[in-house]
Formats: sequence, C-alpha cells, structure tokens
Amino acid sequence: MESVLSDVDCLARSLSEPKAFEPIFDRHFRAVHTYLHRRAGRDLADELAAETFALAFERRASCRGTGSALPWLYGIATNLLRRSWRTERRQLRAYGRSGVDRWAAYEEEAADRVDSSSADARLASALAAMRPRERDALLLYALADLSYEEIASALEVPVGTVRTWLHRARAVGQRELAAETDASAMPLATSGADLNG
Repeated sequence: MESVLSDVDCLARSLSEPKAFEPIFDRHFRAVHTYLHRRAGRDLADELAAETFALAFERRASCRGTGSALPWLYGIATNLLRRSWRTERRQLRAYGRSGVDRWAAYEEEAADRVDSSSADARLASALAAMRPRERDALLLYALADLSYEEIASALEVPVGTVRTWLHRARAVGQRELAAETDASAMPLATSGADLNG
C-alpha cells in the first residue's frame, strides 16, 4: 500500500513528475473554489479557480510552505481576485442596494440565506467600503478560516501587517454597519411637510 504524500512532498515530486501535482488539486480545489465563489460569484469562481491551479502548477517550485499548500493557493486566488476587484466591488454594491445575493453560496446554504438577506446586504455594503487588501485579509480569515500566520503567508506580508489590516477592516465594518443601523432607525419622510417638522 502506497503512503499518502503530504502537500510539500507532492509539490517536490511534481517538479520531476508533473502528475504528482494531482493530489494538490484533488485536496484543495473545492476549498479554493468555494472561497472564490463566495467572493465573486460562480462564473468568475470557475474561471479563477482554474487559473489558480494553473498558476500554482507553473509556480510550484516557489511554494515555501511547510505544511498544507492551501494558504499558498488562497494567496494565488486572492491575487487573481484582486485583479478583478472592480467586478467584486460592483457585485457587493449591487447586493448592498438590492439585498438579493445573485451569487449565493452553495445550494446547501440557500435556506440559511433566506432569513439573513437584509443583514447580508448591509454586510456587502460594509465589505465594499473596505480597502481591497484589508477586505482580502478579513475574507481569508472569515471565509477560508485561515490563521493570521496563514493569511500572512498567503498574502506574502508580515503577520503584523495582517493584524493591522484585520483591525482596520473590522473598524470599517463596524462603522459602516452602525451607520446602516442608524439610518434604518430614522423615520422616512413621506412628504415635504414631514421634512419641515
């Protein structure tokens, strides 16, 4: 019986035997695709996930990871996504305005999302207000469940930078969500007389 190779071993072996890269794809494609799908929609996720693994294969000699290749793959996916940030930002703004998640997460989550569409729309608006790198760090933490160290590895920045970005992203999120809550608590004017008191 053949032993299961670690990600590091698969990457090393794939340098001389390209077929040895297949377990990396098999182990991590769904996680990378899910992350991209939740950030940018199914169509773009399909394209970017494929491109992520194509780039990972091309750059496999540069992987510096000592454990799972997943943080490295998330870093590649995030960099590709950053190139298409305009699309993501437009989607977040549209979702924030409409409350309709047109790129809803996988089907098993659809029922859970029905009850939370108002909160999700506010969250989408808050995400759209964040700087791209801070949003990337926050979503790697929240959606990909990466540690600060793994985020630092994925984005190729020091851990202190990740801590700063997450702090700023949380502050923007809290500020934006508080502003949304304050605005929704104000009574709406139904006529000009209502505005004049």
